[in-house]
Order: sequence, then C-alpha cells, then structure tokens
Amino acid sequence: MDLGVVFQLDPPASDVIGLAQRAEAAGFSHVWTFDSHLLWQEPFVVYSQILANTSSVVVGPMVTNPGTRDWTVTASLFATLNDMFGNRTICGIGRGDSALRTLGIAPTSLAEMRECIEVIRSLASGRSIERNERELRFPWVTDGRLDVWVAAYGPKALEVAGEVGDGYILQLADPDIAAWMIGAVRSAAERAGRDPAAVKICVAAPAYVGDDLVHQRDQTRWFGGMVGNHVADIVRRYGAGGAVPRVLTDYIAGRQGYDYASHGRAGNPHADFVPDEVVDRFCVLGPVDAHLRRLRELQELGVDQFAIYLQHDDKQHTLDAYGQHIIPALAAG
Repeated sequence: MDLGVVFQLDPPASDVIGLAQRAEAAGFSHVWTFDSHLLWQEPFVVYSQILANTSSVVVGPMVTNPGTRDWTVTASLFATLNDMFGNRTICGIGRGDSALRTLGIAPTSLAEMRECIEVIRSLASGRSIERNERELRFPWVTDGRLDVWVAAYGPKALEVAGEVGDGYILQLADPDIAAWMIGAVRSAAERAGRDPAAVKICVAAPAYVGDDLVHQRDQTRWFGGMVGNHVADIVRRYGAGGAVPRVLTDYIAGRQGYDYASHGRAGNPHADFVPDEVVDRFCVLGPVDAHLRRLRELQELGVDQFAIYLQHDDKQHTLDAYGQHIIPALAAG
C-alpha cells in the first residue's frame, strides 16, 4: 500500500514545501493538496516548487474540478509540470465543493466532469481531442502521461469513477463504507468492459498518532463536517432511503449549514453535529497499533493508497510516526 499526504496551501508556501520534503524522506509516495483558490494559495504554483525540491513524490490536487479553470489550461498546467519534472503529477478531480461554492456556483454536472476528465487526460498525455469543432493538442508534449482519479460518494458519481477513472478517491476511512463504495466502482468498471482491478483505490482521511483520543477527535471532527456537505447533496438528490450506506445519511440529520471560512480546519464550529462514533469511523486515530490495524483492514479491501489529511496541531509528529513505524511495518507485511 502506498502512503500519501494531503496539505492545505496556507502561506507561507515554504512550510508546505518543507513538509513535502519531510514526507518524501519518511517514505510517502504522494503529496496532494486542496484546490480552492479563494481559501488557499494556488496549488500549481506551489507544485513547481515541491517538485523542484523533491526527487520522487507524485504531486497533485485532492481535488480539482471542471469549473474554476478552462479545461485546456488545467491540462497544460499538468503537462508543463510533467515535461519539467518527468511525469510526476496526478489529477484528483470531483464535481467541485469549496472552490465553486465560495464563488456562489453550484458543483458541475457529472456529464461535465466526465468530459473534463477526457480532455485533461488526453491533452496532458499528448493526444488530440475534438472540442468546439476544432482538433486540439499540445504539439510540445512528446512523452506525457497523466492519471485522473475521481472523488465520489453518490451512486452516479461512483459509476463515473468506475467507467472512466484511472483511480477512485474515497474521502473517509471506514472499512464497511469503503467496501460498499469500492464494490460499486468495480461493478461499474466491469459493466463498462474494463478490468475492475485496473482502477486504483485511494482512501483519504485525517490521521493523528497519539494516545489522547478526546483531543484527536476534537482536532479531526471538521472532517465529518466536510464529508457532510457531499452527503447532504446526495440526500437532496436521492433521499435517505439506501442510495448510500445509512451511517452516512443518518449522522447529517443535525447538520445546520456550513461556513467555508473554516473549511478543512480543526475547530470548525459547523462540525459540532458530528458524533464521536463518526469521527472514529471516518478518521484513523490512536497509537501506532490502531493505525496499523485500520490500514491493514483497508489493504485487505484492495486499497492501493491511504492518503493522510494532515490538518491538525501535530503534523510533524504524525509524519515522523508514519515514517518510523507505520510505513516500515506495512512494507514488511
């Protein structure tokens, strides 16, 4: 199982670059970031510096969206970084949450996301596309490659992930929910005539290594609020009658809205409705042994990568604990 880490792009960017270097030294394979330009700094600018100051980590957004940049511009950003640094980028993409809602724009449609995936992947890989009655390509791309991993919760979005995604991103670490979601993606891939095993699976969630569970829950409760935004959209569309696992739909009953000024941050006051049970299920908390147990459960489900959301008050210790204890133990089997 690969290990990734997800950063927010709060200034100074030098701190994020330093954490990325620390993650690479600890054995992490991927460095991801949020992509929401009104809340944090522009990721593609920072990616150039992360790539220039590391040697092997793969870098990309978790997640970008079809709405905030022209699709050909996004493809050019990836293709340029890959040309400079040797195909070391990856594209995580979804319909859009904070990046669009802070602009007063609704998330894009699944049809738009599907089309956007093909445009970005094809152009960044050096292939031609037809768009606006024109044939478009980047003539300077000679050995490009870009994988696009799709973030999804709802039934139709899971279908898109299975049908066209190189990978699937599930933003929570509950093994029961993961089994359900992964099964839906693989079934969609099989129906589309694809090899289900070819779709890489990434589980992303906050991880905090230590013994004070009360404090760890308080520091990671924000994640249940963030996930609740996506679940609320699903409930509005499908109702609460079984389109997704009940644990997802039940806990948002007490949700009272959301303030994006605190999005993804410890102490988010709009995450008070998230109970401890959900925090424990969605996140990976506790001492090293607890992390190893959960990650091995996910590994048995076929998860290829676990990506840590590192938005809490003990970033460096958690990175170091993974590098010293958890990554070596997983590698040893």
